[in-house]
Amino acid sequence: MELRQLRYFVAIVDHGSLSRAARVLHIVQPALTQQLQQLEEELGAALLHRSAQGMLPTDAGKLFYEHAQAILKQVGDARSAVAQSADKPTGTVALGIPQSASGALALPLLKAVRAHYPEISLQMTEELTGNLIEQLKSGRINLAVLFDDGQLSGFAVKPMVEEEMMYIARADSQFISKRKVIPLDKALQAPLILPGLQHGVRPRIENIVRQAGLSIDNVIDINSIAILKSALMADMGATILPVAPLLSEIERGELRAWPIGGAKIVRSVVLCSSKNIPLTNAAGAVERLVLEVARELCASGRWLGARNLM
Repeated sequence: MELRQLRYFVAIVDHGSLSRAARVLHIVQPALTQQLQQLEEELGAALLHRSAQGMLPTDAGKLFYEHAQAILKQVGDARSAVAQSADKPTGTVALGIPQSASGALALPLLKAVRAHYPEISLQMTEELTGNLIEQLKSGRINLAVLFDDGQLSGFAVKPMVEEEMMYIARADSQFISKRKVIPLDKALQAPLILPGLQHGVRPRIENIVRQAGLSIDNVIDINSIAILKSALMADMGATILPVAPLLSEIERGELRAWPIGGAKIVRSVVLCSSKNIPLTNAAGAVERLVLEVARELCASGRWLGARNLM
């Protein structure tokens, strides 16, 4: 198996046809077909099939595509690490951020990278926590902002901030009262619109509720922050979340947030990298900048409900 075969296969999947991939790769189509056939023979499985939509990966092809991407990225990182200057890092850095943290961190970080390291190309992806963990393990991303649930021992972990979770509902919701603090048992009486269990926030909430001897009986599971916001605005229920992903709506007065009494519901936000794959100079520079930006956001109060852990 050769690296060029991996590049060819990824290009075919990305472009959806042999002819388009051949043009992009600047090779003739018969040569591309031959390389694909050799790769399939070596693996003992069909990787692609023709359909009305073009060339699509088989189940085996989908699995191989993820590994091929990870291998090609690590090779690119290795080349960059050799070529980079420590004083002027360059190259591509892939950073993953969960949906519920991107509202506070993503834009300030993008601006900071452009200001401090214009020659670094930052590829930022917003995903569920479980997806980010898998991508970090496989090497498809260099860094990931994750929530410390005690299960991150396989990564190099740097603490960032601790976020308080609050009871949030539409400003005129039927599920609110005039209390300044909502007791946990009262908060659980409303239909709760929460991310699914694969999301980093949900297990933390479930654990705190169990420790208090209570249970969540009426839940609407929604994994999209945009859809969750729409459900809150339709007054289908309330939520328990950090303020960050709903900050714009709270600032406009469309949603309100209340502290939760009787239990301290917080989550620790950390920055993770692989223990097995060395960071390039560019990735190391972005790692330091993420921590610096998080510290500044806490100090200025722009990351509401967050306390610096550094």
